[in-house]
Amino acid sequence: MLANMVALGGFDPVVAWDPAFAACDAARKIHPGIDIAADPMAMIAADATDLVYIATPPDFHAEYAIAAAEAGKPVYCEKPLGTDVEDSLNLVDKVEALSAKTIVNFSLASAPAANAIADALRDGSLGDVQSVDIHLHFSQWPRDWQAPAAWLSEREQGGFVRETFSHYAYLTRRLFGEIELLSAITSYPDDDVSAETHAMAMMDCSGIPVTFNGGTGGLQSSAADRIEYTVWGSNQVLRLYDWNRLRSNDGSGWTEQLQEITDARQEGYRLQLENAGRFYRGEPHTMPSFRDALAVQELVEDILSD
Repeated sequence: MLANMVALGGFDPVVAWDPAFAACDAARKIHPGIDIAADPMAMIAADATDLVYIATPPDFHAEYAIAAAEAGKPVYCEKPLGTDVEDSLNLVDKVEALSAKTIVNFSLASAPAANAIADALRDGSLGDVQSVDIHLHFSQWPRDWQAPAAWLSEREQGGFVRETFSHYAYLTRRLFGEIELLSAITSYPDDDVSAETHAMAMMDCSGIPVTFNGGTGGLQSSAADRIEYTVWGSNQVLRLYDWNRLRSNDGSGWTEQLQEITDARQEGYRLQLENAGRFYRGEPHTMPSFRDALAVQELVEDILSD
């Protein structure tokens, strides 16, 4: 996030805090002008801080979000809001009572592929939506680049359902409305510590059947991962895959979309920061609020408890 803020403009990161020296040192290398605060509350309270971005593990989100709201600072938070639904509900109620401005970093709020699916729904080119399928499989969890975040492998705060499925649950709500969980089953290791290995769920979204099938394991190569979100329409099928890519099929085979975009991932980062900038300036935006994120968290935790 820091690298993209520096590279893409619109934000001037002025102060940061992290308990790890290595992270602070990396921040200085990315943006030599950034100050490192003595503690998180000093960072939040700093006169130079106009907006607080929270990228800690979930258990700390509420503490820092409430502190920022009480200081009158808009909050840009990672998901999930927390891992206890009741605590997150209290968080949402508190920040709303303070009239705080809040958004949550679901990347599919701005991704070009997600926007293209929304456009196809609006203009009718998809036809009547028959169903939605979400398939996620990771050769290993956490992925290599996430290894320093040990909590992602633990049942208390981590797992691929919270970390990854939540993005697609958000997208489903964005496109089709409220989601009702009909059934779910989740498998865990026997150690009472490790996160889930497999999860399946059947949902209903405004009469549209939505299925989720996820798992981990197998060939230890990220090239074997499967990340697909498929919308089955009566006129065509749209498949968002590998996070940022999009294919369509009108019955004559799959056609790659968004080929005019050189780097769909980087374009998604740019659009997300533009969206966040509009939020900060009080302009129309499509970033999800804390209340939106709470609805996603409620669904996720219901799946994990079954």
